[in-house]
Amino acid sequence: MKIILATHNIHKRDELSKLLSGNFDVEVLPSDFPEIEETGSTLEENARIKAGTVYEALRLPTLADDTGLEVEALGGAPGVYTARYAGENAIYNDNCIKLLQELEGKSNRNALFKTTLCFIDTDGTEQLFTGIVAGEIAIEARGSNGFGYDPVFIPDGSGGRTFAELSAEEKNIMSHRARAIQIFLDSLS
Repeated sequence: MKIILATHNIHKRDELSKLLSGNFDVEVLPSDFPEIEETGSTLEENARIKAGTVYEALRLPTLADDTGLEVEALGGAPGVYTARYAGENAIYNDNCIKLLQELEGKSNRNALFKTTLCFIDTDGTEQLFTGIVAGEIAIEARGSNGFGYDPVFIPDGSGGRTFAELSAEEKNIMSHRARAIQIFLDSLS
């Protein structure tokens, strides 16, 4: 089955494509497809907005995700604002720096990464799938792999390494996105 990934984010696209390979004929969003504004107040709403927009335009099975980092000491922030935590035009490093500054002097560094997928099938049926990985925020950024908050997030079970210190293969076994994709794939069996 052909499936469209509803993202222009090259890092998410590559990660999702690897996780779905062998199960779907994965197509990327056309480069001229307009940017989809994330106006939802939850990850679920944003995933639905992205998947629905692409499905309505292309009428092909569509998979969209929204991912949030929830930090306990910050009351769940950045949450739905994860990608734009340091501002609308922030880059990954800006977000990591702001997060580390917000946590300076805090002993509670517990956090979780949550990915919600929205899949819209050929007939327009919508399904949501959520993957979560618990962990903590590092004192400083470490590692050069991955993207986003990977240099500062230490997932449980990683031996104290950040996602950015893990290989892509290691991350794709334990990440929030990998867990959501596995739940999605299991639902198709």
